[in-house]
Amino acid sequence: MKACIAGTGSYAPAKVVTNADLERMVATSDEWIRERTGIRERRIAATGEACSDLAVQAGKRALTAAGLAATDLDMILVATCTGDYPLPATACLVQHQLGATKAAACDLSAACCGFVYALSVADAYVKSGMRHVLVIGSEVMSAITDWTDRNTCVLFGDGAGAVVVSASDGEQGILSTHLRSDGTLCELIMVPGGGSRTPPSEKVIAERLQYIKMKGNETFKVAVRTLEEIARATLSANGLRVEDLDLYVPHQANVRILKAVMERLGLPREKVLLNLDRYGNTSAASIPIALDEAVREGRIKDGSLVMLGAFGAGLTWASAVIRW
Repeated sequence: MKACIAGTGSYAPAKVVTNADLERMVATSDEWIRERTGIRERRIAATGEACSDLAVQAGKRALTAAGLAATDLDMILVATCTGDYPLPATACLVQHQLGATKAAACDLSAACCGFVYALSVADAYVKSGMRHVLVIGSEVMSAITDWTDRNTCVLFGDGAGAVVVSASDGEQGILSTHLRSDGTLCELIMVPGGGSRTPPSEKVIAERLQYIKMKGNETFKVAVRTLEEIARATLSANGLRVEDLDLYVPHQANVRILKAVMERLGLPREKVLLNLDRYGNTSAASIPIALDEAVREGRIKDGSLVMLGAFGAGLTWASAVIRW
């Protein structure tokens, strides 16, 4: 049995925040943001719109695309670092709202790599006997964004993407997944306050430790190196060349990172999906949102060879190659 992607779906909040809007909030400019990140605008969740709300909408669309009912699901995996609550798992809230009465449900936290990590878990479960697993990447990054920090507030957006991973005995499916981590670099991207190490307190609030902190220059260098490394390892493991790929779908973090990776791999622009100009960095949601767009635009068709690549806090990095 192979695990194939039977359907995709995505959802983005209605509210759009442009670079011009940010110019009125912090000392920045549209030109500065576009030049350094490639981002023009991002979607921001409405007041009261939580991670599970976005996830449910994306999940419903993926189920419709797969021609399945929620009651067909064996498991729901939600990749997120911005869940509704510390507990219970956001996936359990999604399970309830979808009416997936037969499905187990849990969250997976690997930041921007969360979707690819969850995809690898779904792949393993399907190969061990499950029939249908719903994998969702959903984030409300605006909840952990410091809107007074011009270095980070320009980067992030909210959204959700989902895929249904189903058992198949054909040639199509997930060929392999590859996961890596290096905890020695955990301080490059982190939310330092609010957890058991530094519980919520007046000090955490006063020092704004409940928001994401990044060391941009160091992160850039590691991201380019690891994305290239894991892409080459993935291709090698499957006896493939860069030229064999029909589409590369990377985590949408920063256009300069992605251009550097494309150059190192020798990937032409037409074989790379970039949509961060409209969404910003939506963490675990970015790859499934991009996948859904690619499918609906006809850039991914039956037989397409697609590679995913992600990098995020942890540090973590991951990839997968799929025969659609």
